[in-house]
Amino acid sequence: MPGDQCGSDGEHELQDRFGTQERAARFYHDQVLAQLNPTMIEFIGRMEMAFIATSDKHGECDSSFRAGEPGFLHVIDERTIAYPEYRGNGVLASLGNILENPHVGILLIDFVRDLIGLHINGSARIIPDATLRNATPGLPENVKGRTAERWVVVDIEEAYIHCRKHIPHLVPADRERRDWGTDNVRAKGGDYFGAKADTGDRTAALVPR
Repeated sequence: MPGDQCGSDGEHELQDRFGTQERAARFYHDQVLAQLNPTMIEFIGRMEMAFIATSDKHGECDSSFRAGEPGFLHVIDERTIAYPEYRGNGVLASLGNILENPHVGILLIDFVRDLIGLHINGSARIIPDATLRNATPGLPENVKGRTAERWVVVDIEEAYIHCRKHIPHLVPADRERRDWGTDNVRAKGGDYFGAKADTGDRTAALVPR
């Protein structure tokens, strides 16, 4: 971790202001690691989803969802993980942020069995699929609809628990058929939030009468 200090300057300023220094210091000492331990590695290996936080060079933030079969987020070693980037909507928002600002935050949550979460913070780089496969054994195989176009490789700086007290207990339903990799608008959810209609209204308002 840069400077060997857990947490940001802002965290420590607010801990001083609100009198939580002792609690925070105990958490940093007991729970924050600079690498994955065996329990964390096992946990990552059975997760099917992750939440990815990035920001651009101006600090404008984005949070994105990633999912796959258990182990899609691949542990290369105790200080390095990688997750695949499949074909998406072409915006490349998270990757664009990483190109400008490599700092990423990953949150994994087990909603089903242990009701616990794992935070992983680090520095990311974008690697083509073929390049990483040539250098890294054991990556998940590409399958139809889930072909990794590239990977995000994260050098871990912090790994720590997300406590269970507010994590809901969810019961998995039978999996319905999904058209992975499809461009079919209806299969992808269509204009669920009505944004396209709103865009049309805005465009109409701009047209001179």
